[in-house]
Amino acid sequence: DKFSLGPCAERMSELLGQDVKLAPDCIGDDVAAIVADASEGDVIMLENTRFYAEETKNEPDFVEKLAAPFDLFVNDAFGTAHRAHASTEGVTEFLSPSVSGYLLAKELQYLDGAVRDGEKPMAAIVGGSKVSSKITVLNALLDKCDKIIVGGGMVFTFLKAKGLSVGTSLVEDDYVETAREVMAKAEELGKQILLPSDIVVADAFAADANTQVVAADAIPDGWMGLDNGPATTAEQKEFLDDCRTVIMNGPMGVFEFDAFSKGTFGIVDILADLTKEKGAVTIIGGGDSVAATEKSGRAGDMSHISTGGGASLELMEGKVLPGVAALADA
Repeated sequence: DKFSLGPCAERMSELLGQDVKLAPDCIGDDVAAIVADASEGDVIMLENTRFYAEETKNEPDFVEKLAAPFDLFVNDAFGTAHRAHASTEGVTEFLSPSVSGYLLAKELQYLDGAVRDGEKPMAAIVGGSKVSSKITVLNALLDKCDKIIVGGGMVFTFLKAKGLSVGTSLVEDDYVETAREVMAKAEELGKQILLPSDIVVADAFAADANTQVVAADAIPDGWMGLDNGPATTAEQKEFLDDCRTVIMNGPMGVFEFDAFSKGTFGIVDILADLTKEKGAVTIIGGGDSVAATEKSGRAGDMSHISTGGGASLELMEGKVLPGVAALADA
């Protein structure tokens, strides 16, 4: 029951102001009968396709059954467009036209359009805890952007790569050499990478830990970095001041704890002001960045907030999204 789309059908009924009928399944005779009995303007929600393992395997027989009662396909689910599943890619083989909805089109316009043809100077803010999960997007953005800000837990792998002591901060030792390569590539391309100059450190990973602000090259033993310091936020403001396009993917610190949220909310404020005061295009690229922007209260001031985590990352990496590639070109 906890995976049923019942609550979604209820909520959609409220939003549309009409009854939304939840089918007992997503394939089979019962679904076909409900669709056949529907009148013009009726809305039917199919039960969760993930109740079938064949959905994620994109299994042809299942795909055919899923598509059978329908005439055409509109995909507006950007958040799953990076997956070649039955309900995102498979059904396009049987339904024509297969087209994008308005949200999916907007995501592509901003995320793909901005990275490929965004107005310069262009900056990327790449945060989050791990270099390993962001290295592909970091390299892709380094090719396209003029400036890069690195923040979050991944900072300490970069600081270690520069030969600095990082205390008990999160470090991916296997990626220290990778961080060195990224910095060398930036230098080679004449691109600027801004790392924090000061860090909020704590003696434990806890909301009520003891904290202090230290220089990035003076993190004490036994202390861990959990956020950017105020000097870093001021430097980021100056660094981004002339930018016309800014893409943010990942927070600057452990923003879920108030004591370590100032760095993330500080950069969110900088971006919101760039759009509001200077007309810059600001794009928040999915996942934790969206949660942080919503929590900051400045979401309404951004140009675009993506609805996809993995999908927005893959699009920024320059990958083709199967759910998009399967749709008609015109």
